[in-house]
Formats: sequence, C-alpha cells, structure tokens
Amino acid sequence: MLARPSRLTSQKDFERVFKKGKKIREGFLILAASKNDLGQARFGFVVSQKVSKKATLRNKIKRRLRSLAKLKLGQIKEGLDIVVVAIPGLEAKSFLETEEAINKLFKKIKC
Repeated sequence: MLARPSRLTSQKDFERVFKKGKKIREGFLILAASKNDLGQARFGFVVSQKVSKKATLRNKIKRRLRSLAKLKLGQIKEGLDIVVVAIPGLEAKSFLETEEAINKLFKKIKC
C-alpha cells in the first residue's frame, strides 16, 4: 500500500489533475499528470463500475495499480500528481500486461 503522503485523497485534487493535467492513453489505461507544489509525487486511481459491477474485481485492479505505482515511486519526478484511470477491458488483462502498459505510460509522460 502507498504511504499516506503519496496518495491523492480529496475530490478537489482529482478534479485539478483532470482539468489541468496532461492525459495519455495506453491500452486499457489513461494516465493524467499535473504538477503540484508539494515536492512529492502523489497517486490516485479510478476504477469505475463500467469496468466491472463487482467491487471485489474493481478492488483487485486498484491493488494491482497501487503495487505498480509503489514500484515506480522512486523513479518519478517529485512534484507530480498522477491519476490512473482504468478502462473496461483491463479486468481481463494479467498483471504483466498491466505492468507493460504502466511502463509505456510513464515513458510517454516522461516521469
């Protein structure tokens, strides 16, 4: 699990990232990134009911995304807020396929 300071928690922060951030899509993931003034990278994850009606499956996807974000945390520029949005179809992908998509997204956004 990500440490508390590394998480986006408020709705206001999510809205700011979506409005002002740069968005990139890769496969079944969308990554939105925006600068913050905190000097620390923070992550947020969105997995809607469009992906799956089952909460257990949505939570499984979020756990996978969180663990991948935790692995990437040391390589990411400080001062970024990043939101990862899952698109329907991700639930059928394996952990390795999700990891490849995340890696491509971070390369594109130059984190």
